[in-house]
Amino acid sequence: MQRCGPDPDAVIPNPAVPSVCFIKNVITRPNIEVGEYTYYDDPEGAENFEKHVTHHYPFLGDKLIIGKFCAIARGVEFVMNGANHRMRSATTYPFNIMGGGWEKVTPSLADLPLKGDTVVGNDVWIGQNVTVLPGVHIGDGAIVGACSVVSKDVPAYHIVGGNPARVIRKRFDDETIAFLLRLKWWDWDAEKIFENLERLCSGDISAIKKIKA
Repeated sequence: MQRCGPDPDAVIPNPAVPSVCFIKNVITRPNIEVGEYTYYDDPEGAENFEKHVTHHYPFLGDKLIIGKFCAIARGVEFVMNGANHRMRSATTYPFNIMGGGWEKVTPSLADLPLKGDTVVGNDVWIGQNVTVLPGVHIGDGAIVGACSVVSKDVPAYHIVGGNPARVIRKRFDDETIAFLLRLKWWDWDAEKIFENLERLCSGDISAIKKIKA
């Protein structure tokens, strides 16, 4: 039987590259969802991806949702809504978490500037040491440059970088972007992806346009 790629249920898909981990297979928190083949690359322990999702408290209810086939480099940090302090009062200091009777000023959820779920699309490349702030949505096929701080949504198939991250350019023209969003190759089965690898990886974008969306 012909192989059609790595085992999507493997933690380390290629033993020759132990720094790369398929994140889906090491997630323990119910409020993190990751698609197949998305990996985190970190020679200091890629299986510890969850340590890079900070201020993520179950009682807030926010989720980190990451699609399929994403490439995430070492040093990433997803800052979740638990990092937010109330801003409408005279002080932003979180007295309540220090104890000693200060719990009496524990804020309600309505007092906190919650931004909702953080969502990363499919086939997204996130460079080294990127910080993603709460509630950001990163579109399919986007690229986030190294050391960026992503505070706003990133459109599909756009390249962003900087602090704060700003759009540098589109990866393709609007027609091609629309085609790729219709194609949704990441939802194909393993056999179809294997059959079309050369087209998907070709520098000639017209090659993939020969595939029926």
